[in-house]
Amino acid sequence: PAGPEDAEEEEEPPGPKIRETPQDIQLEAIANTVALHPSRDVLVCGDVDGDVYAFSYSCTEGENRELWSSGHHLKSCRQVRISADGLKLYSVSRDKAVHLLDMERGQLVSRIRGAHGAPINSLLLVDENMLATGDDGGTLKVWDMRKGTAIMDMKNHEDYISDITVDQNKRILLTASGDGTMGVFNLKRRRFELLSEYQSGDLTSVAVMKRGKKVVCGSSEGTVYIFNWNGFGATSDRFALKAESVDCIAPITENIMCTASMDGYIRAINLLPNRVIGCIGQHVGEPVEEIAKSWDSRFLVSCAHDQLIKFWDISGLPKLSVDEYRKRKKKGGRMKSLTKKALGDNDFFSGLVEETEKKEEEEEQEEGDDSDSDSGSD
Repeated sequence: PAGPEDAEEEEEPPGPKIRETPQDIQLEAIANTVALHPSRDVLVCGDVDGDVYAFSYSCTEGENRELWSSGHHLKSCRQVRISADGLKLYSVSRDKAVHLLDMERGQLVSRIRGAHGAPINSLLLVDENMLATGDDGGTLKVWDMRKGTAIMDMKNHEDYISDITVDQNKRILLTASGDGTMGVFNLKRRRFELLSEYQSGDLTSVAVMKRGKKVVCGSSEGTVYIFNWNGFGATSDRFALKAESVDCIAPITENIMCTASMDGYIRAINLLPNRVIGCIGQHVGEPVEEIAKSWDSRFLVSCAHDQLIKFWDISGLPKLSVDEYRKRKKKGGRMKSLTKKALGDNDFFSGLVEETEKKEEEEEQEEGDDSDSDSGSD
């Protein structure tokens, strides 16, 4: 029998390296938008040249793959969304068109040319047959995709519609606008209900939290505005982050959301009590265009002006308690890093990040302490 020395000779080549998160995906242009497949490790992004790309991603080193690309838009692709069954991809563009692609191969199935009179900025899939689009002039349209016709066409905002969301019952559609208001629309009755009062700055994003009891809007001024459900006229609370802006919001749990900013930081925020839990990651000094949660809630995916798609481990976020945050605040008040690479990738950027989060956090002094009370049952 071969002795131990001989066994040494036959050493297995090391297997592929398994990382905590997939490697960055390098793009050829800045992506405005990223969307994740509902049941597979696949993402789609749309870029400023109007191209749409699909990638599969993996924690195994070297295993990210481009699946297809599509160049049907004539101008910048502003938003992409994948249907709940994972079979269709919708995209909207500055070219005023809505495109429907087949998710498997990226082929154009149908399009609505000149869907809006102004460049289209935002897109929401309401259900398998209905989608909502918002344009740069403030017009909202809701489409029946079986007919390719608009069943609602409303101009209630004075400036671009930055984001659209819907409640769980698909009854109430909410829009965020650059005019500083949130719009409320009744899908069942197909009518406009109301605009919120004006907030300072553009509203950049809108999300439903706390099991439908709260609505949050991000703003270009770095404030998160909080509305009670059915109290859409006036905010019930506001929370100023030490951030240049809040450009996008991705709900992670009923109480925790991630926000991304022009300053490149991606923060995890607890809602009521209002707290910055810490930093999930950053595109160093590069504005982040969109963040999205993976189908299994393991990763937050971000795209920014550095032409990279990055992946952040958020699997531990739901277990974080706000108490930890309070303890840390007394100690010295810097924003906590919630992922190993939160302050720039260890492999490359760590040297570049001197001022990291010094300016970051001391967000609004303990005023959040009593803010849980405004929500009654929370």
